[in-house]
Amino acid sequence: MNLGPTVFSQVLAGLDATEVARAAALHPMPRASRALSAYDHFAAMVFAQLTYRESLRGIEACLLGRRALAYRMGIRGRVTRTNLAYANEHRDWRVFAAIAGVLMRRAQRLYGETPPELGLEADLFALDATVIELSLALFPWARWQKAQASVKLNVLLDVRNDLPAFASLHEGNRHEVASLDEIPVYPGCYYTIDRGYLDFRRLYRLHLAGAFFVTRLKAGIRYYVVASRPVDQTVGLRCDQTIQLSSVNGRAAYPEPLRRISYVDPETGHALVFLTNQF
Repeated sequence: MNLGPTVFSQVLAGLDATEVARAAALHPMPRASRALSAYDHFAAMVFAQLTYRESLRGIEACLLGRRALAYRMGIRGRVTRTNLAYANEHRDWRVFAAIAGVLMRRAQRLYGETPPELGLEADLFALDATVIELSLALFPWARWQKAQASVKLNVLLDVRNDLPAFASLHEGNRHEVASLDEIPVYPGCYYTIDRGYLDFRRLYRLHLAGAFFVTRLKAGIRYYVVASRPVDQTVGLRCDQTIQLSSVNGRAAYPEPLRRISYVDPETGHALVFLTNQF
């Protein structure tokens, strides 16, 4: 019989139980469960995600049915439906946010020195959002449309090492641009931003902080061309211009020049117009 460490225990080996206990101590439950520690709760929910358990009954059946194996997996507590239901309802979400922070910082230390592949000396970040649909019956507070519920996940990805540098979760009807007020801004670094985040006042704040951004220009934005530079059309470039926003609100939000680059993808034929503060 193989009595070596299980694959699951190796997956969780990067997280010390004392770190979870420390996070749980900062945000205690009204009545702590002695039979199910914060670490056991976290491990059980990770197990549920990795094994596609769809109910508390399914988690209980797997982990209680093989107690010896669950112990070797690192789960010491009694994982019952009652214990899980109570912990899921009463354990503060900030405990899991703190666990995520510990793992993210550890991953950054391990992979933060990965050599750049794009020829950039500075770090490159990518910002985008995705909508996670929920059951309206279970999450009535997350109503998004008339008969739908959702939350919106905004993630700032460090492209060099493929690790999240920032993440936030909000109601589905919250506009993406508000996340530009929350992301960490590092002078000299590059931010590629989906055009759903196009807000000139917030982009100007990035510019003043010394960061560079690249986004796509929306149709209908009023501007005039200050200067044009020659381009190599054989690689898909169509124009490289210095522009200035011409509307009153636009000039008030972003009073300095911007760079507009038009490009046609030679494989798909799609025309793309980029906007950046990098000259």
